[in-house]
Amino acid sequence: MIIGGILGILLGLIALLGLAAWAGMTGNDHASNLPYVTGAFTLISAVLQLIAGVVGIKNCKKAEKANACIVWGAIIIVLCVIGSVITVAGGNAFPAATFFPGLILPALYIAGAVKNKAH
Repeated sequence: MIIGGILGILLGLIALLGLAAWAGMTGNDHASNLPYVTGAFTLISAVLQLIAGVVGIKNCKKAEKANACIVWGAIIIVLCVIGSVITVAGGNAFPAATFFPGLILPALYIAGAVKNKAH
């Protein structure tokens, strides 16, 4: 989750900077705001994923903190779903190649939290 969050932050920043540079070079002020919304959403999601990863590492040996990890995992899953909805709303095909793999890590995160809670 930490690695994915860091990569997502970098990609989100690159996307937003690239969009701003493109708009500045072309003078395209009438373009859709969806690319900016998508870039900002990617950045926010990545920051939350990074936070979830840090929370998971901090609390991996604390059974009483398992519920917090379960909530963070659920938040990441919801963000994955929202990201896919934004992609489809933007006129693109359903991103199966990123959607399903994007659910695996948070699902394992939640499974680990549930297992930790049982101990």
